[in-house]
Amino acid sequence: MKVASAEQMRMIDARTIEEYGIPGLVLMERAGLSVLGRIKELFRPQKTIVIAGGGNNGGDGLVVARLLKNSGWNVKVHFLSTARKASPECRAQLEAAKKFGVPVIFTPPGEKDFHAALIIDAIFGTGLGREVAGRYADVIREINRFGEDIISVDIPSGISSDTGRVMGTAVRADFTVTFGLPKLGHVLYPGAEHTGRLFIEDIGFPRGLLDDRSIPCELIEKGQMALIVPERPLNSFKNTFGHVLALAGSKGKTGAALLCARAALKSGAGLVTMGIPEEVADVFQSRVLDEMTLPLASRDGSISIGAMERIFSFIRERGDVLAMGPGLGVTPDIRRLVPEIVRTCPVPMVLDADALNALGGDPGVLAEVKAPVIITPHPGEMGRLTGRKGQEIEEDRLGAAASLSEKTGACVILKGARTVIAESGGRIFINPTGTPGMAKAGVGDVLTGMIAGFLAQGLNPLDAALLSVFTHGLAGEIAACKRGLHSMLASDIHDTIKDALEAIKNNQAMKDEPEFPHIP
Repeated sequence: MKVASAEQMRMIDARTIEEYGIPGLVLMERAGLSVLGRIKELFRPQKTIVIAGGGNNGGDGLVVARLLKNSGWNVKVHFLSTARKASPECRAQLEAAKKFGVPVIFTPPGEKDFHAALIIDAIFGTGLGREVAGRYADVIREINRFGEDIISVDIPSGISSDTGRVMGTAVRADFTVTFGLPKLGHVLYPGAEHTGRLFIEDIGFPRGLLDDRSIPCELIEKGQMALIVPERPLNSFKNTFGHVLALAGSKGKTGAALLCARAALKSGAGLVTMGIPEEVADVFQSRVLDEMTLPLASRDGSISIGAMERIFSFIRERGDVLAMGPGLGVTPDIRRLVPEIVRTCPVPMVLDADALNALGGDPGVLAEVKAPVIITPHPGEMGRLTGRKGQEIEEDRLGAAASLSEKTGACVILKGARTVIAESGGRIFINPTGTPGMAKAGVGDVLTGMIAGFLAQGLNPLDAALLSVFTHGLAGEIAACKRGLHSMLASDIHDTIKDALEAIKNNQAMKDEPEFPHIP
């Protein structure tokens, strides 16, 4: 499903009116009808307040008020603008609402008005481009303080449609009804937290406009992922599903390598070998069951530059995919070893954690690769790689991922709440799965292993990235249901990869899979 910016949605609206001949008032009427339908689905008739601004979002709210009044509901409108300043469409709907007998009050609601009332937020829509201040900010704070059930029309007032940023203050909705496509502000935090449960309604925009290539961002969907889960032919054997070499682990960080390797196997790779420092080989050997080990020349508990030839000999003879980084350490030898491997490795690579840190702020190395590469930084790692501040990256997650992918040709997975996947062709994806319980050490190591495992089974880099991120997040949600948000561990995700893959393949909810809080 595409995810639109404010400008992209404005163009869809304008083209629908100008090229397809559907008047704006008709679209407004359909928007109001779709909100009405959701209200009747969710609530019994009750006292209702529509708080409307003077733009087209307010016009949508006035349609809702008129339709509720006509259905016998106790409804009134608090109109925060004047008829003179309202948009033409909003002004028309204001006059229609009055003729239907809807009480319209040109002052903000007070505390008593909110008591036991359903609140319809129609103050600002997707076109908001400034900080909310003055009486508008006061009203929004009152809505959040006293409102019991809040439905936002199109987007919670005060949320940036393009970034999800709170523009000074913003409505915290229980439900949001939007039209045509979800907006970036619905799915990116903190906007996602303000959106509540999101309903995406068809109000008659032409399908060709909603699917247009000019909208590069997409939301990953379970049905889409079900189509790319690798098959397991009956006449297969372990080599059918590829051999992953995981260069990972160092003294004191052996768990990272084990988490990565085990996740590759749990995701379906046929064989996994861990390339580990020979100094700590005994520690690994006492813990592995299904994984194999490749002891490598080491120095001070980490892989040394002297391991280069053995690494490439293994890849030439047996390796199908290289995963590199979890727990690797960043020693002088690692800083020499990693860039050379990245430049010359002949098989697909997944780079995470210390493999990225070892590149020392030189992302240009990624443009020199001989094979496909997927990188999985969190904002801090991306900051070190690109020389930008982590906070700057957080404020423009889509732009940061797309820019790095374009410069390097790598498939970029920018981890975090709403992980972003960008490919060099310009497409961007937002992942809706995941939970705060996944903010734990080792969770990223599991993701690295999963990506390598799906690559080993023959998926192309983009499909491997999308399926891994979606499955990883879903497995985390299921693990959180079983273990709790505070108590779940990275190792618990291993145990739920199976459940997540089954849910995806069947394209249905599992018993322990929670309903996505923001995406239906």
